[in-house]
Amino acid sequence: MAALSVGEQAPGFELPDTEGNVHSLADGGAPATAVIFTCNHCPYALAWHDRILDTAREYEPQGARVLLISPNDAERYPRDSYEAMQQRVREDGGWPAPYLYDESQDVARAYGAKTTPDVFVIDAEGRLRYRGAPDADYNDPEQNAAWLRAALDAVLAGRDPDPAETDPVGCSVKWK
Repeated sequence: MAALSVGEQAPGFELPDTEGNVHSLADGGAPATAVIFTCNHCPYALAWHDRILDTAREYEPQGARVLLISPNDAERYPRDSYEAMQQRVREDGGWPAPYLYDESQDVARAYGAKTTPDVFVIDAEGRLRYRGAPDADYNDPEQNAAWLRAALDAVLAGRDPDPAETDPVGCSVKWK
């Protein structure tokens, strides 16, 4: 499976959120969109979760979107099932970003997602501008999703993110 490279056109998609609403990459013409593959069970994804949601809250007024996508095989990992996703969002009192379900894993394959989390920041023209981890250390909340934020800042300002790519860190995507 080839990974999407910085500068390439990001694949479009339509996926349901935990309320059954369908979201697509093209929705709303956002100047920057972060597509983040994540899940319910991975300790890395859980460690970065609050930082990612804080980023979604703080960048939404600037027009940036965050789309969270769970790509894992729910048969082998029931904590990542659609029902478990719905329960998690409900128990959290809702999230500032939609939590989408990639049941077929087609979107994760098209992006070349490797881990949960795996971050892809896309510009208004649909080109990948950043790919990698949210920040340098899942175990350090003070990092505050610095790489994700820097990539969003750069794309919103019309600049190239620096770095444009980091190694995604987390649990491997659980393929069917």
